Amino acid sequence: MTESLGPDVSKDAVPGMQILMTEIVKALVDEPAAVDVQAIPDNDVTVLRLRVAAGDVGKVIGKQGRTARSLRTILSAASMKYRHRFALDIVEAEGGGHGSSSDSDD
Repeated sequence: MTESLGPDVSKDAVPGMQILMTEIVKALVDEPAAVDVQAIPDNDVTVLRLRVAAGDVGKVIGKQGRTARSLRTILSAASMKYRHRFALDIVEAEGGGHGSSSDSDD
């Protein structure tokens, strides 16, 4: 479940963050059924890979990356509760091309 997370990280941290990102993004996109958030543990960071329909990638990234930056800010603020770092990676859902977003303004 959270085997690669440190002992001080709640077992509710990853599912809680996945639900948070899923619900926020579903409110932003035209195809909420295509929204998927996958957690990928990576040392002391858990990467949340957000997949959306090809037509919704622009909505999630926003003008000049503002929406993506806001999502990352919310994720960072919420992660303070669990004392564990989370990162957000935005990609197109399969069927819409290879498509990793070019938004890397962290």
